[in-house]
Amino acid sequence: MPKIIQLSPHVANLIAAGEVVERPASVMKELLENAVDAGATAVTAEIRDGGMTFLRVTDNGCGMLPEDAKTAFLRHATSKLRVAEDLAAIQTMGFRGEALAAIASVSRIDLMTKPTGSISGTSLSLEAGIITEESEAGCPEGTTIIIRDLFFNTPARMKFMKSDVVEGSRVTAAVQLQAIAHPEVAFRFLRDGKEVLSTPGTGKLRDAVYCVYGKDSAKMAEVESSWEGYRLTGYVSRPTDSRPSRNMQTFFVNGRPVKSRMMIAALEEAYRNRIMAGKFPACVLQLSLPANAVDVNVHPAKTEVKFLNEKAVFDCIHYGVLGALNKTPDRPNVQFKEAPAAPSVPPSPPVPPTPPVPPAPKQQSFFRTMTAAEYQAFSGAVKSAPQPSPLAAAAVAAAVERTSNMPVKEQVILPQITPPPAPEPEPIPIPVIPVPAQEPEQESLSMPEVAPWRYVGELYRSYVIVEQGEDAFIIDKHAAHERILFDKLKANQEAITGQTLLTPIPCRLDPASCGALLANQALLEELGFEIDTLGENTIVLRAIPMDLAEEDAADAVEALAADLLVGRREDKSTVRDEVLHTVACKAAIKAGWVTDEKELLALIGQVMARDDLKYCPHGRPICITLSKKQLEKQFKRT
Repeated sequence: MPKIIQLSPHVANLIAAGEVVERPASVMKELLENAVDAGATAVTAEIRDGGMTFLRVTDNGCGMLPEDAKTAFLRHATSKLRVAEDLAAIQTMGFRGEALAAIASVSRIDLMTKPTGSISGTSLSLEAGIITEESEAGCPEGTTIIIRDLFFNTPARMKFMKSDVVEGSRVTAAVQLQAIAHPEVAFRFLRDGKEVLSTPGTGKLRDAVYCVYGKDSAKMAEVESSWEGYRLTGYVSRPTDSRPSRNMQTFFVNGRPVKSRMMIAALEEAYRNRIMAGKFPACVLQLSLPANAVDVNVHPAKTEVKFLNEKAVFDCIHYGVLGALNKTPDRPNVQFKEAPAAPSVPPSPPVPPTPPVPPAPKQQSFFRTMTAAEYQAFSGAVKSAPQPSPLAAAAVAAAVERTSNMPVKEQVILPQITPPPAPEPEPIPIPVIPVPAQEPEQESLSMPEVAPWRYVGELYRSYVIVEQGEDAFIIDKHAAHERILFDKLKANQEAITGQTLLTPIPCRLDPASCGALLANQALLEELGFEIDTLGENTIVLRAIPMDLAEEDAADAVEALAADLLVGRREDKSTVRDEVLHTVACKAAIKAGWVTDEKELLALIGQVMARDDLKYCPHGRPICITLSKKQLEKQFKRT
């Protein structure tokens, strides 16, 4: 049996670093929590090259004495615990005394600190956890710590780091979490010399959330509730503003960012029957409860917690969010385009007065209704009009009679014109039609093939019912179309054709999602996407795949980013498949849509003809079978 020995402090620190210091984001988290615990009201953080080569945090907290500064880098050295009973009621962010020792063991550190009221401060330099320089220095009150060359002595850890873009985005997310968790602290964050975050430190959660999430937070409903001594505050999205992933769900317990499946379940339970399938609410929720009612000593990174009364926590979140949703109207207002203002016309000069013109006589309409007096006057005028005399009438009649009794020779005879004789028609030759010796056989016409199945109808606008023989098939139209599109896209190994957008589509995401998309920009171009950055948390879509609708593009990119964050990014083919899953899902026929019957028949034809269409890209079945025997058994016929 090998001999048991005690590990050296350096090796023990390296092991602790593996648990606490995973990447630059975790370093930033620990340093910011130390600054908050020191009572700082203003904190400035800065990184370069994703935090791998340079990371600095400056605060105006209480500072440290010279002897405390050296002790802080020893393992299990902390100012936040004194006795064992303190573990039952942790009220500070950090308490283990491992963070600084673990960070120092895998980096080069410069520290400057000065307590409040002291004349001078202390400067320390460490390399791999060993103090190399110590001196008195002039510096402002508070603490400034600089981390250089992270993991310089652990090359095995370096190969697990991602690009500077990805690591820098994760550091940004860590700073944003601390800014929301502590709105009373003014945070300022610089990335490669550019300021990407600044919070006012007013103590109002709304101000901090607005600085992090921008104008999207203005649409969120405010949550304010209490339940059995627990207090819940924060903001949740309206059901109509749901997201395609859970990346925008942020939970805090006593000011500490945490991950809890139970809290997620309580949140989404409040949205039951209010939100579309496949959509998720966004939230920023702060849960305050007694320190002895929660155990934060579950994970070295302190991101997982255990509650003393989980049911009370669940009810507090569930009913608190439900009450906020019931009080907040979720009907969008109709926006009318404002009519353009009429152009201003300068006043015309005064017109000189003209002599009055007599009014023109009013024209009378002939077809009109007369009064009784008017009719009597009109009929009297007609009777008084002059009439022809009887002698004149007799003379006209005698003249007509004489003309009709004149001899024929005295009448005017017009010359008669005889038309020329018509030419005789030429004889039309009659063609001789040869009689075939034998009549050819008539060719048989090809009749269209009749499908062996029969389309019965559609159920819930989601499932298509097909009958074939003694079996009935129920097809999920979305899953089937999604699988067909995925196979079509995957079979084409060339770059997918993209369509350039006349109006680019902005997409606001969390920093980690933006970093994942930017790190896979070349792959996205192969899939028809063209993206660009617009600020720290916003990207712009300039081109999307041809099969993807513009209204689905933003959701597709956010879902794609979520897949990239949890997928195997080192395998290019795996990343491509994940992206194709998202594109096919967003471009496929949706459940609940009214679909044209011709489109359904074409979809059924492929499903019934192909044996490989069994599951959608996400693993859900495409078609289920119901035999006649099973149906008759349900009706007690067999």
